[in-house]
Amino acid sequence: MDSVHRPARFPLAIIGAGALGLHFAARLAAQGPVAVVARNEQRAAVLRVGVDIGAQRYVPDVFAPEDAPAADWVLVLVKAADTTDAARTARGMAPRGVLSLQNGLTGEMLAAGCGAIPADQGITTEGAFRDGGRVVPAGAGETLLPPGFETVAAALVAAGFSARVEPDIAAARLAKLLVNVAINPLAALFRVPNGALLEAPHRGLLDALVDEAWPVLHAAGLQVDASAARARVHAVATATAGNRASMLQDVLAGRRTEIDAITGTLLAMAAAQGAELPTHRAVFTLVKCLEGRAVASS
Repeated sequence: MDSVHRPARFPLAIIGAGALGLHFAARLAAQGPVAVVARNEQRAAVLRVGVDIGAQRYVPDVFAPEDAPAADWVLVLVKAADTTDAARTARGMAPRGVLSLQNGLTGEMLAAGCGAIPADQGITTEGAFRDGGRVVPAGAGETLLPPGFETVAAALVAAGFSARVEPDIAAARLAKLLVNVAINPLAALFRVPNGALLEAPHRGLLDALVDEAWPVLHAAGLQVDASAARARVHAVATATAGNRASMLQDVLAGRRTEIDAITGTLLAMAAAQGAELPTHRAVFTLVKCLEGRAVASS
């Protein structure tokens, strides 16, 4: 979008120009103006020449955090460790509300950083990964939003996403955490796309992680039984079979993963309940070892 034609205030903005953020931005931009906030001016400059999203060329209206424009609604799609910085940027954009679609349970941290601006966390099982300089959409999922974000839900539906407001968003967040603690670490450790986790030899470990996590999440408010928990994880792995999980993308790129925000959150919940999760603890340790190697080689 030419700077002359930029709106004084964007209807929507996305903080986070990774694969998933750009996937959402490109679809939403077909319906109206969308501001994209990249991690810095260098990244913004790269994106201003355009990026391939699937078969389409997308030229985002992209900004550095210090230049982020005013916006009615802000979606946050950054790594969990960057939540505080994203909240600070969002607050400066003076929105009506801020919605996290991040992994882990980041809602409270985001809300604290946004002050008086309404902020909450939804969930998405949309899949996308970066392949060189392009973004590959890899599985249509569902996006659930908390009450108060009906306008954002309507914009997502208009852009072709499966999206709705979920009254019991807390339970939905636990269901997403269940999916994340099972799929993300295994995809990163074995370096396989999501669908491969449904096949031998990975399937047994996938189910073991689900079965071990379920009692802890159920006690915290997860509203599915043990068999339905397995079915949910299998359904997401099937729907996003070709996707490279975000933790796998981080490992391949030599970046810090979100293992602390995902498996670390589950382990903290288990500790508060007096429960031991040895399989998750082992997976957590192995992913942290991969992170250490990446740092040592960089």
